[in-house]
Amino acid sequence: MKKQLGKLTFKLSGWTYHIQDDILEDKQVLIGFEHTSIMDGILSWSLFQILGIKIHTLVKKELFKGPLSPVLKAFGAIPVDRKAKQDLVQQMVQEFQSHEKFNLVIAPEGTRAKNGESRRPIRTGFWHIAKAANVPIVLMYANAKTKQGGIIGKIYPNDFDQDMKQIQEMYLRLTGLDIVIPPAKSL
Repeated sequence: MKKQLGKLTFKLSGWTYHIQDDILEDKQVLIGFEHTSIMDGILSWSLFQILGIKIHTLVKKELFKGPLSPVLKAFGAIPVDRKAKQDLVQQMVQEFQSHEKFNLVIAPEGTRAKNGESRRPIRTGFWHIAKAANVPIVLMYANAKTKQGGIIGKIYPNDFDQDMKQIQEMYLRLTGLDIVIPPAKSL
C-alpha cells in the first residue's frame, strides 16, 4: 500500500525519479540537495516508500510536544536539542549501532539562497556522523525545474576535504547543481 501511495505521489506531482541499482545498504546517511520546499520532503518520503525502506531524520525537540509527537515518531523523527552541548555525532553512532538497519536522512543547510543572498557553504555534520558510524553517504537530488529526483551515488567517508570535493563534483556532473563546499580544513 505504501509503495503504491509513493508511486501515486510521483504520478500526480509530475515528478520522475532515478535510482542507480545496488546503491542502498542496510545502514547509511542519505543527503539531499537541492532543498527548496516541503515538496522535497514529500517526494523523498514517497521515494523511500517505493523502495521499502524505513528512514529517520533529525527534528528539533520543540516539535515533540502534544499530539504531534507520536506522528513524528511514526515517521522516524529523532528529537534533537540544538541548544544543548550534547554530542550529536555520538548519539547518531549509538543509533546506528543499536539497529540492524538504519537510514538517516539529512538535508544539509546552506543548499539554497534566501531573498537573493549568496548561498552559504553546506553544513557538514552528515559527513562527521557517517565517518564516525562507519557508514556510506548516499547522494540524493531533487530538481524542481526539471521535476526529476533520485539517488545518484554514494561515497565512503575517508578524508574530509577530498570527500567534500567529490560530493561537489558528483552533484555538478550528474545534476548540474553547484553546491558550495566549506573551505578546506587546514592542519
